[in-house]
Amino acid sequence: MKLKAIIEDREQELNVRIDGGRVHAEVGGRVYDLELREPEPGCYLFLRNAAVHECRVSESHEAIDVSLHERNYAVTIVDPKRLRVGSDAHGHQHGLAEITAPMPGKVVRVQIETGATVEKGSGIVVVEAMKMQNEMKSPRKGVVVSINVKPGDTVNAGDVLAVVE
Repeated sequence: MKLKAIIEDREQELNVRIDGGRVHAEVGGRVYDLELREPEPGCYLFLRNAAVHECRVSESHEAIDVSLHERNYAVTIVDPKRLRVGSDAHGHQHGLAEITAPMPGKVVRVQIETGATVEKGSGIVVVEAMKMQNEMKSPRKGVVVSINVKPGDTVNAGDVLAVVE
């Protein structure tokens, strides 16, 4: 899957392929072939050339916090389809705000119903990708006008999960 991410205020192109317990990743032109293990939720071990790298991952407001080699990084995944149309759901102040899947995954939970009033940052849908659960949140206050997925659905990057008006 090809993605764009903002890491430490720099935009990086990511290309990630997961095959069982193996991860092939290209980040900013660098290539990594890794073995992946998840000993506990939010903790990942990457094995490469007999070296073990521990990575801890947690979600904050609008980013993913990644701790690797005793450094912390704020990572924001940018939806490539949203880049092409030049809009960003987090910037909507009126009209419709589409909540999209940042990467391919499986819907684990739908946390709200159509017609519900939500605040900015309210959890809408939880998608599991790469053994991580990502909560898709409302980018603004409004009313949920549609939920386009149900638990168990498989989604692709850029798929519209829900719409808030």
